[in-house]
Amino acid sequence: MTWLLVAVGLLVVYQAAVILMVRLGWRVPRVPHRRDPSALGIAFETIRFGTAKGKSLHGWWIPAEPAGTPAPCLVLVHGWGRNVERMLPWIEILRPAGYDLLAFDARHHGSSDADDFASMVKFSEDIRAAVDVAVQRRGAHQAKVGVLGLSVGGSAAIHAAAHDDRIAAVATVGAFADPSEPRVLLGRRWWILAPGVPLAFRLAERRVGFRFRAVAPERLIGKARARFLVIHGADDVVIPASNAGRLAAASAGARAWVIAGRGHSDPHREPAMAATLTAFFREALGGPAERAASA
Repeated sequence: MTWLLVAVGLLVVYQAAVILMVRLGWRVPRVPHRRDPSALGIAFETIRFGTAKGKSLHGWWIPAEPAGTPAPCLVLVHGWGRNVERMLPWIEILRPAGYDLLAFDARHHGSSDADDFASMVKFSEDIRAAVDVAVQRRGAHQAKVGVLGLSVGGSAAIHAAAHDDRIAAVATVGAFADPSEPRVLLGRRWWILAPGVPLAFRLAERRVGFRFRAVAPERLIGKARARFLVIHGADDVVIPASNAGRLAAASAGARAWVIAGRGHSDPHREPAMAATLTAFFREALGGPAERAASA
């Protein structure tokens, strides 16, 4: 009997540890940005705008040049635990394409408001709030908006596109296909915690108010009207590159680009990145000159 009590006690301790690890996985360290587009010699405007639950987001508005050029907007979204500064390399890549750019801090990140907990769904709500700003700023010229999202920001962009037809093009980098898979939240050693994950995830789902599988980008991407370019580093050890193939396979028009020798955080260093992204967004949204001619 004693050994049975010990075994039960160990199981209880193990399960409690897994629940704690999952809760800690949802915590977001708030990291302030240290640089802004002026570090790249790019003029910008610091803005604040509203999102769900009356919260406020911090962002950068970078208008297309020359001033007054009618152009589509690209919304740029960082990943979990990062902030708007993470998008500076992507701003440098996309700036020459001539689009309006709007980068922002998601809730619980950077200089944006807190809101109890962060989640992919909240990232999605914040993306749609940024789309509202783009449309309000440029009116008819922003009837179609593009989104570039990194990691959870990319997964959230798929969710947002499935709920907002104004999003006509989405490029993701290192996005996951399904948040219900333990590795997404727990990292490479997820298997150590695997036996206790089902209960821990059910409790997490009760807290956030949705089932992870129900909001899986893999299930939603086929419902969106947007075009998709799914980018992934072949050497990504955070989110396996197989997620890119799964996402592309779930949408008839999606294209996957798996980049050899790249990981989770460095695909922006790929020499062909600027040309590939520009071609993708121009095909889906048109270019500034085309919009100007039709205005």
